[in-house]
Amino acid sequence: MRITVLLENTAASESVTAEHGLSLFIETENAKILFDMGQTDAFAENARVLGIDLSSADLAVLSHGHYDHGGGLAKFLELNHTAPVYLSSHAFEPHYSTKYIGLDPALASDPRLIRVTEQKEFVPGMTLFPMLPCRYPIRPFGLTAVTDGIRADDDFRHEQYLMIEEHGRRILFSGCSHRGILNITEYFGKDHGCDTVIGGFHFSKLDPEGDGRDSLDEAAAILLQSGMDFFTCHCTGESQAVYLKNRMGDRLHTIRCGDIFEI
Repeated sequence: MRITVLLENTAASESVTAEHGLSLFIETENAKILFDMGQTDAFAENARVLGIDLSSADLAVLSHGHYDHGGGLAKFLELNHTAPVYLSSHAFEPHYSTKYIGLDPALASDPRLIRVTEQKEFVPGMTLFPMLPCRYPIRPFGLTAVTDGIRADDDFRHEQYLMIEEHGRRILFSGCSHRGILNITEYFGKDHGCDTVIGGFHFSKLDPEGDGRDSLDEAAAILLQSGMDFFTCHCTGESQAVYLKNRMGDRLHTIRCGDIFEI
């Protein structure tokens, strides 16, 4: 499996543009998948620079309904005329931080958008999982959503996860892990035998030099106990990723815009 980081908060070289967001181009033996699309058209320009033809994508997956992962949706639909886009049935619900951070509602009726409401194997060896049980508490960090006309702390019901099985390995892609990287690790490690997780940890609000240290220490210990490998980015936070790396060693890798790696 070959993974090209089309968009991330930091850049591996000056030839690509970084922005707060995430976009990955995944090439397997069975399909080419665009996983998330950043917040602007930057992912598409980076794809051109990196030699990725987005029109060749067989499908796209939107991890959740935030602008920094789905802001480039219109651009992808413009560049690729055939690929379906799989997203949660809750993805277009209004989402807020201090401002609106949801998707462009004008795109909600596009016929190529496929709403996922339950676990779904849409290509052999590729399965989408909406929601998941949570043993550890979810931290919304001030993010809210409007559901059935009521605005409240976001429970991230709009988040979904992509698991790919290839050559005896099970690799999980999670955009921001809003429902908790510890919950994700426990569920997909114990119940589904995943050996690798790729995505953000949503730790950027935890100060490693202050009151976030205990939470980061706990997370590092639990992630190490899982026996899984982790490739992290985006909303984990740069200083938080360094802190975790110092405790997890070669079990944790960071990825940047422009990186290309194989698993």
